Amino acid sequence: MSADEQVDVLVVGAGATGLSAAYALGAGGRSVVVLESRDRVGGRLWTDEVDGVDLEIGGQWVSPDQEALLAMLDELGLETFERHREGESVYVGLDGQRRTFTGEVLPVAPTVEAEMTRVTGLLDDLSAQMDPSRPWDMPGAVALDQVTFLGWLEQTCDDQEARDNIAMFIAQAMLTKPAHTFSALQAVHMAASAGSFSNLVDSEFILDRRVIGGLQKVPLTLAERLGEAVRTGHDVEKVSWTADGVMVTCGGLTIAARHLVIAVPPTAVMRIRFEPPLPSIQRETRQHHSFGQVIKVHATYDTPFWRGAGLSGTAFSPYEVVHEAYDNTNHDESRGTLVGFVSDLQADAVLALSAERRREVILSSLQTYFGPAAGEPATYFESDWTSEELGSGAYGSSFDLGGLTRFGPRLREAAGPIQIGSSDVAGLGFQHVDGALRVGAEMARSILEES
Repeated sequence: MSADEQVDVLVVGAGATGLSAAYALGAGGRSVVVLESRDRVGGRLWTDEVDGVDLEIGGQWVSPDQEALLAMLDELGLETFERHREGESVYVGLDGQRRTFTGEVLPVAPTVEAEMTRVTGLLDDLSAQMDPSRPWDMPGAVALDQVTFLGWLEQTCDDQEARDNIAMFIAQAMLTKPAHTFSALQAVHMAASAGSFSNLVDSEFILDRRVIGGLQKVPLTLAERLGEAVRTGHDVEKVSWTADGVMVTCGGLTIAARHLVIAVPPTAVMRIRFEPPLPSIQRETRQHHSFGQVIKVHATYDTPFWRGAGLSGTAFSPYEVVHEAYDNTNHDESRGTLVGFVSDLQADAVLALSAERRREVILSSLQTYFGPAAGEPATYFESDWTSEELGSGAYGSSFDLGGLTRFGPRLREAAGPIQIGSSDVAGLGFQHVDGALRVGAEMARSILEES
């Protein structure tokens, strides 16, 4: 079969990973085409207007340690603003009582606080022993990968509320899976990818800033610079490959390339037919990678009423339907927006309800934190990434029990001229845009060094 086009590198996926790889390859003098099956660029970054409000439906925050993202924001000339955090935060404990607090220490009993501090120290110590790019190499990795995070917490800590809070910051808030479904090693990797568990639980740190206009401005601006090389609405169906290159079929279009970058989540790789098939270990590796389940809830009000009540808009509870919430008001806007998250088992439960009943349950949880006014938003929208075919969940995919040591080393292996990667396989910045940019740059560098 003759190709309609010939390029040095073909990139599949116009999210942050694929576009950053294409941008670096173009800067390195390689000809590039980017094919994206959606009708937009950005992947899991998506800013859209809903009922007259600009909402960041996908990822959105920037933290001080995300050096690759911060460098890209500078490169693209994008500005940020601080997340609103003035006022008291809210916590609902095991006893069902609502308490307010300032700072990062939850208002729990002294014995609970002491246990949380101790377990945080243990997780910090473990994460310090790990290179997040090679978690399977840390001392004791196999043993940690064979026990669930919940099992490890139960072996380590006798206090239920302390365990529930520690688990919340990784299970509900990050991997969006129940703590009994992934390993302690996977939990340590999540912490190490953020620099430490202490960083991960510090909302002042990890949720520091937002991009004016939305974080999707990163892939949008990259796509603008790449111009006609980026083509949306092109769903790749087949990849024929040899050691010397690839032939990609997309509808009636065929493109030949010396190198192929597949920049999609591991769960989406096998939507593509490969001829010959990818090595069996590559296929099996991705069969053991899965997304969690999360709904991102946006409730916009005529004013940010919680500020007048002395509240920051930040709230936490492992016992509420909405396990965390934040003031998500847009830059220079008079209206106020709360964003909340419903994940893992709570997401299972509310997704079984009608849309009307689900809204009632979620708004009731926000009222527990912020009072009756939270139940009357001017606009309400749910970002349900579990229903999105190409993503099939959020925020990133992770392994089942024992999978990180068994399959992790295979995640970044190339198959002939084919490189596969996304934020799901990042070390630093795992699950975040920072990780996506790092992986994109690494794949581009590998190709540039080879050719």
